[in-house]
Amino acid sequence: MLKAQRLIRLIMIINAKKSFTVQELADEFGLSYRTITRDLLELSELGVPIYSVQGRGGGYKLLQDRILPPIAFTESEAVALFFACQSLQYFGSLPFDEGASSALHKFYHYLPADVKEQIDRLQNKVAIWSPHRRMSPDCLRTLLKAIMIRKVVTIEYSSRSGTTERNIQPIGLYSSDGYWYCPAYCILRSEQRLFRADRILSATLNDAIPWSDDVEQWNLQNTPEKSRSEQTSLTIELTPNGVWALEADIWFGTAIERREDGSGTATILVPAENLKFYVDLIWKLGGDARILYPAQAIAYTKQKLKAMNSQYL
Repeated sequence: MLKAQRLIRLIMIINAKKSFTVQELADEFGLSYRTITRDLLELSELGVPIYSVQGRGGGYKLLQDRILPPIAFTESEAVALFFACQSLQYFGSLPFDEGASSALHKFYHYLPADVKEQIDRLQNKVAIWSPHRRMSPDCLRTLLKAIMIRKVVTIEYSSRSGTTERNIQPIGLYSSDGYWYCPAYCILRSEQRLFRADRILSATLNDAIPWSDDVEQWNLQNTPEKSRSEQTSLTIELTPNGVWALEADIWFGTAIERREDGSGTATILVPAENLKFYVDLIWKLGGDARILYPAQAIAYTKQKLKAMNSQYL
């Protein structure tokens, strides 16, 4: 039996036994005590939660009961999963501890030698870039855990108007342009709000406030729309370069109406209170985008231009 096959079988056996001795495994596999000890050490280094039980009748146990069974992948599936997992390294923070790098290490360890060699040739030649943004991974983990175990979260949130304490029920988490966002039901405002994770200064689970089953029905694709009076229409004119830059944008991409010369316009409905956020996105395009409507967005852009101009007088 190949070593990789033996280790997989070993995982399945100890997962079923929960408690065992090295000699029991040695007898079952027909191998020496020393070989099984080395295998257990290797599994432990790969993250299988095995710990020794001291004293009379001691042996080994699993630290926790749930270990996923082995899954067979084709070579193309293995390469795809490897790079999907590896792409996460470019994020400044992630909501799941060291799970991604640990899983990647285990996955790579058991790949056939020729597949490893192919992947090694692609190192530093294939990447999924994401702008590096600094934020608290602890807050991200708390928000993710809250969704998984159905808990309200108390956050300290910093915005233009100052720092406030909010109790929120997270709806989901998503990343855009390197930032993490958390749409959530804000109990203080009694409505859905969008929170940028790097502006969350602290986040703790709150057992005192009950979880809403109605809010749980919402997700990233299906959230309650605010009344039309709270929204405003934002219209922009785009050069061909502007169209090219925004065509993959999560907010503007599908709204672009292209002309034959490659230029275009885009109109989207945005929450009035978040208008400056969308204007700041357009600002990055410089002369490749011009705001046509509303007047508040144009006025805000002129303020930004005036402030920028004053830096070079």
